[in-house]
Amino acid sequence: MAEQNSLDQLSINTIRTLAMDGVQKANSGHPGMPMGMAPSAYVLWTRVMRHNPKNPNWPNRDRFVLSAGHGSMLLYSLLHLTGYEEFTLDQLKSFRQWGSMTPGHPESELSPAIETTTGPLGQGFANGVGMAIGAEYLSAYFKQPDHDLFDYHIYAIVSDGDLMEGVAAEAASMAGHMKLGRLIYLYDDNHISIDGSTALAFTEDRAKRFEAYGWHVQTVEDGNDIAGIEAAINAAKADARPSIICVKSVIGYGSPNRAGTSKAHGEPLGAEELKLTKQNLGWPSEEPFFVPEEALNNFRQCIARGQQTEAEWEAKFAAYETAHPDKAQEWRNWASGKLPEGWQAKLPVFPAGTAMATREASGKTLNAIAASLPMLIGGSADLAPSNNTMLAGYEAFSAEHRDGRNFHFGVREHAMGSVMNGIALTRPLIPYGGTFMIFFDYMRPPVRLAAMMGIAPIYVYTHDSIGLGEDGPTHQPIEQLAGMRSVPNLTLIRPADANETAVAWRVAIEHRHGPTALALTRQKLPTYDRTKFGSAEGVAQGAYILSESPTGNVDVILIGTGSEVSVAVEAQAKLAEVGIGARVVSLPSTQLFDKQPLDYQESVLPPAIKARVAVEAGISMGWQKYVGDGGQIVSLDHYGASAPYQVLMEKFGFTAENVAACAKAVLGK
Repeated sequence: MAEQNSLDQLSINTIRTLAMDGVQKANSGHPGMPMGMAPSAYVLWTRVMRHNPKNPNWPNRDRFVLSAGHGSMLLYSLLHLTGYEEFTLDQLKSFRQWGSMTPGHPESELSPAIETTTGPLGQGFANGVGMAIGAEYLSAYFKQPDHDLFDYHIYAIVSDGDLMEGVAAEAASMAGHMKLGRLIYLYDDNHISIDGSTALAFTEDRAKRFEAYGWHVQTVEDGNDIAGIEAAINAAKADARPSIICVKSVIGYGSPNRAGTSKAHGEPLGAEELKLTKQNLGWPSEEPFFVPEEALNNFRQCIARGQQTEAEWEAKFAAYETAHPDKAQEWRNWASGKLPEGWQAKLPVFPAGTAMATREASGKTLNAIAASLPMLIGGSADLAPSNNTMLAGYEAFSAEHRDGRNFHFGVREHAMGSVMNGIALTRPLIPYGGTFMIFFDYMRPPVRLAAMMGIAPIYVYTHDSIGLGEDGPTHQPIEQLAGMRSVPNLTLIRPADANETAVAWRVAIEHRHGPTALALTRQKLPTYDRTKFGSAEGVAQGAYILSESPTGNVDVILIGTGSEVSVAVEAQAKLAEVGIGARVVSLPSTQLFDKQPLDYQESVLPPAIKARVAVEAGISMGWQKYVGDGGQIVSLDHYGASAPYQVLMEKFGFTAENVAACAKAVLGK
């Protein structure tokens, strides 16, 4: 082991023993990674990172991502020791317990001191890439010839498991291509996973792999060599490429019988081994959660350093404000979360009588509002012409154009979602990303995490049904709409025409407490004359009466979403011909509708009218709630087929004739 001074060693062992004690008290958790990576974390948090424990929201702070989120006691110990007030010793003692700030894996929604929710391996790695993109964009947007407000770095601890996950490979490739030099990752290269040695399944040369991605790669042969770790981090900061430092650590370091084995990974050491480990480390007390005063004083110097560093930045900002008052005020507005005044006035209004795919309306809406919302940035997973996500007149974000607003995510849907999370965590940026709806399945993990964190990326999912036609069932979403509706805190909006699409974008941008998914068509849809039909503003309520019964009485309610609303409108006319009064309800968002007051819900879907037909080109799951026991659902509970979309709609029953027949059936006619 490399020689350390006694205070450094005492401080490092304080991290180790807190982690050991927290896992032991909880009787569950992962002590091995914190024990092995304590020296790296100590160097990072006390000698390198710019952070202020008294203000975790300081905008120019360095970010720390514990991608290996199972080692969460490492993060909680660091937060307590360096002086983040929410993370008391009692919170560490409540590790993994009900209501604590210290759950099994880090959860960012609990505290601003935790930058992102991690645990599903690879996600934190990719989040950091998004954070680096966000940092570069902020810096470029607000930079002036004599001032650069944002020069922070993104640090992470990543594990073998992170590097095995495909999302990390996607994100690493993207980071190398974009030359994201703000990224500095410490790789816990301990060669152990749950099953045993990584030789069982993970034998490529990781260093060469990252060199091939275009990363700066270094190796620290001894994970306890804090001088070597610090030198490697400083060398990484000086390099223009993203950096990974392979730290040859020992999992469970200090444990006489478990160090270097998979037994140290995911279970408590046990009372006897815990005692032996503390003796082996020369620890001065067997008392659980013992923090030597000298070590605590050493860690708490981070407070004064952080306050001084933030004060220096505030002075820098004051000079910026004097020289560039308009830009300074703009940053203040951004930081407050307030959207620019009047941006909604830029939303387009589409004339009636024209047929337009909602993906096309989405692209037109994006371009109409882009200039008014400079914090709105995004792109597509190699489908920009199909998703209509390109912002005209703006560069693509690249190593040469850090102010670019268009993103080429490549064929990397999973990483796109995870990178978008990192951008969204760079508040107040609003990222959007497009792909075909079928590939929601490829990016579901980061969508779920965005919903959990309450951050607000916007997903542009086009080709949203069998209406995409000839590409066939491999590309035709069937279960995806129901799948999205099943994700708590994800808002799905499936607009029925161009004007509903414009309102859907407004709702998505104004909704800041969870992600929004827009489900958009490839095929053209009619644009309704809003002097005769209900206002598209009803999208904000999730559902509204698009067309009242032309007969004066409501015998049956036809409920549609997206492209099937036009089928319901046609069916309404057919029913009127035989004296049946049908109300057409557009229900673009079940989540928004379910949040409305009961009186509004009942005004749209009166309980007394039990004859209802819902029509949607997806599985029937979830629709029983809206049609009730007396209703019918025109749906698709099997996969599609390859044919022109008009043929598919007819063959699978998405026609006015079939919907009208179903309405007659529920009325017993």
